[in-house]
Amino acid sequence: MRSLYFTVQVQLFLRYPPPSLPTPTTSPKQTLYFRSLRRSISGVTATPTTTATMDQNLIKKTSSPAEHIAGPWYSVPELRLRDHHFTVPLDYSLSQSPKISVFAREAVSVGKEDQALPYLLYLQGGPGFESPRPTESSGWLSKACEEHRVILLDQRGTGLSTPLTTSSMLQFKSPQELVDYLKYFRADNIVNDAEFIRKHLVPDAAPWKLLGQSFGGFCGVTYLSFAPQGLKQVFLTGGIPPIKDGCTAETVYKACIDPIVLQNEKYYKRYPQDIQIIRDVVIHLAESEGGGVPLPSGGILTPRGLQLLGLTGLGASTGFERLHYLFERVWDPVIVPGSKKQISYYFLNSFERWLSFDTNPLYALLHESIYCQGAASQWAAHRVRLEHESKLDAVKAAKENRPVLLTGEMVFPWMFDEIHALRPFKEAANLLAEKKDWPPLYNKTALNNNKVPVAAAVYYEDMFVNFNVAMETSKEIEGIRLWVTNEYMHSGLRDGATHVLDHLMGLLNGKKPLF
Repeated sequence: MRSLYFTVQVQLFLRYPPPSLPTPTTSPKQTLYFRSLRRSISGVTATPTTTATMDQNLIKKTSSPAEHIAGPWYSVPELRLRDHHFTVPLDYSLSQSPKISVFAREAVSVGKEDQALPYLLYLQGGPGFESPRPTESSGWLSKACEEHRVILLDQRGTGLSTPLTTSSMLQFKSPQELVDYLKYFRADNIVNDAEFIRKHLVPDAAPWKLLGQSFGGFCGVTYLSFAPQGLKQVFLTGGIPPIKDGCTAETVYKACIDPIVLQNEKYYKRYPQDIQIIRDVVIHLAESEGGGVPLPSGGILTPRGLQLLGLTGLGASTGFERLHYLFERVWDPVIVPGSKKQISYYFLNSFERWLSFDTNPLYALLHESIYCQGAASQWAAHRVRLEHESKLDAVKAAKENRPVLLTGEMVFPWMFDEIHALRPFKEAANLLAEKKDWPPLYNKTALNNNKVPVAAAVYYEDMFVNFNVAMETSKEIEGIRLWVTNEYMHSGLRDGATHVLDHLMGLLNGKKPLF
């Protein structure tokens, strides 16, 4: 067995090095554009093309007030922020499509509001999670905002972009009606939204840079496949997807079993006392009435539900520590002699907050569909789990005095019974799992002939985006430069402060040697 603690950094350069890029310059048109933004900070304005003080002979009119509304600048420590609301088609293939709202937040370092900075689009991981809400200039965002005008996009259905929540989705009259709506909320239409925004927001509709974390990186590869003309550079962090035809979900989950086992072994090596604690919890749940204990929201915590804590507990930096401290408080103290042993409200409440399915249900509903092109997922994770049930059966492991293995990034059909917030969408989830007519998400020919400079961080022990799967796809993206490291987990962009983004930028701007 290989050592559990080591650091390896490898740089791989495939096919050809990226061309050197010219330094961005400010055109008279851009200067006028940014001056107009400054004038707008006293109140909400429409897009720059509708500002009365602008010279319409210089600025091409690209949008109407209904399509784009820009808010005033406001501040958090060391950052200036500006909100943008866009009205976009639900279905871009229709000339008369229903509309939805998409939100993006613009961020720059203080004092740089009027500078002609290059644009950097950030795409969050997910699916189904909104972009981060800056409270200060820190981490990768501080680095990015020093040199760019960063656009933090709430992907459609999240945050302020016509959010699909556990309450708003109840408006649909049937599960099929909901499915017919959700099919427009995958990477293909996220890219369509990004192109819509770029053409309305960037001066001269110039190409912009893209930073994609995890699922945001998947969207970045979709962008390279279908709209490379909109991209100047692409940075991927733990976000190189499988691109084979059909549904690759089963391949992904099979590849993730060994990394999940490895992370469990590492966790229990660090906290051996938790082996027995988790066994005791599993037995307690199994022997409780109904096979589990009620959760504060109205759901039920079962042994298999408990294993879901591995989703973030095993795959992200500080996850081990957070998991251990959570289990420290799993039991209520026996204050009154003779009282029954019971799981604490603190633990039950923390369990629900840990998973986020109540606030971000799209993650559960659309998770397997992000791997589908012209084929159904048919609950791939559930099928793969059944193949490995001898390892993953929590009750069996506890009774046999073995460590209970926690699971990784997998969504199972029984979650729509046990998690209260997901119960209304059980039938829709089943319909999505059987849906076959998913449109393409990737174009191998376009990727093989890629001309956009791309740099990617590939995490050797990534539990979410499998290393081997990522390396296989990287061979199909012409010119990609890879930084392979086990210094970080899947959350490296967040955990590495400015290091990860700085390293990737260095691969494309000549600061890293070509060898």
